[in-house]
Amino acid sequence: MPRQARIDIPGLLQHVIVRGIERGKIFLDDTDRDRFLVRLSTLLTETDTDCFAWALIPNHFHLLLRSNRIELKQFMRRLLTGHAITFNIRHKRSGHVFQNRYKSIVCEKDTYLMELVRYIHLNPLRAKLVTDLSALNKYPWSGHSVLMGVHDRPGQIVEEILLHFGDTVGKARNGYFAFMQDGTLQGRRDDLVGGGLRRSRGMQIEQHDDMTISDERVLGSGDFVEGLRREEALQQVMITGMQLPELACRVEQYFGCEKSSIKRRSKDKAVMTARDVYCYLAVRVLRYSGTEVGKILNIQRSAVSHAVRRGEGIVDSIENMNEKILT
Repeated sequence: MPRQARIDIPGLLQHVIVRGIERGKIFLDDTDRDRFLVRLSTLLTETDTDCFAWALIPNHFHLLLRSNRIELKQFMRRLLTGHAITFNIRHKRSGHVFQNRYKSIVCEKDTYLMELVRYIHLNPLRAKLVTDLSALNKYPWSGHSVLMGVHDRPGQIVEEILLHFGDTVGKARNGYFAFMQDGTLQGRRDDLVGGGLRRSRGMQIEQHDDMTISDERVLGSGDFVEGLRREEALQQVMITGMQLPELACRVEQYFGCEKSSIKRRSKDKAVMTARDVYCYLAVRVLRYSGTEVGKILNIQRSAVSHAVRRGEGIVDSIENMNEKILT
C-alpha cells in the first residue's frame, strides 16, 4: 500500500523520529551532538519553530516540534542535510546517514503534549545512557536538563511547559521532576510512537466508523482527526498571498470592529479577541513571522506568540471561523 502523504500544516504539534540508516549511529561523539544542537537551535530561531522536547540517542533522535511559519518538511530537510554533510566530512565517509523517510506523527496538543514531553525526555534513561533521573538532570543531550535549568538551548520552549506545574520556577521544576519520576515506572509507550486512533489511550471505535475518524498519521481523538481534515481542505482552497492589511480588514469585519481598531491597544473585548485571532491566522495559517505581525500591531514578537496561543483557542471554539474569514 502506498504511504500516505504527511500532514504538514504549520501550527500542528508533531512528534518526529529520525533513525540512522541500517540502525547505524548518527552521533559518534559529543562534537557530533553539539554541532547538531547548534544547527537545531539556529533553525528553530530562524524559522519561528517551537521545540517542546528532544533527545539524542546514538542511532536516532526524537523531536517534539510546532512549526509556526514553514512546513515541517522544509525544516527537517535543512536540519538533516546539514548534519549529514557535516557528519560525512568530519568522519571521512560517504553515503546516506539517515533512513530515507523520517517518521512524523501529528499529535493532539491538549491531550498529548505533556505525555510526549515526558516520554521523549526519558529516552536516555530507557536506553541506559544514564543511570537514574538525577543523572538525567545533568545529561546535556536531552531537553530535560534545559527544563531543570542546568543547560540552555535557544529555541526550546521552557515557560509554556513549566507553567503546567506551578506559578514559580522553583515550584514548577519540582512538580515537573515529580511528573518525570512517575513516568519512570511506565516503560516503553507504544501508544505514543504510532498514530491512529486505536493507539490513542485505548479508545474504542465502531468498525464502520474507522475510515472516517482514524488516521495512521495522527495521535488523537476522532474529533481531532476530523478537524485536521477540514484544515487540510482549507489549505487547498485558501486565498494564497493574502496581505496582512487585508487580513486585518476581514477580521475586523467578522467581529464587527471599526476599521484599523485592532492596530491600536484597546480594552474593548471584541477588539482584543479580534487581535488574538488576527495573530493566530497571520502566523499559523498565512505563515507570516511573529516579527512581521508585531510591526503591524506595534508589539513585541513575544506578545505576538502569546496572542497566537489565545487566538488558537478562540478559533477552535467557533465552528468554521477560519473558512468564514479567509475564503
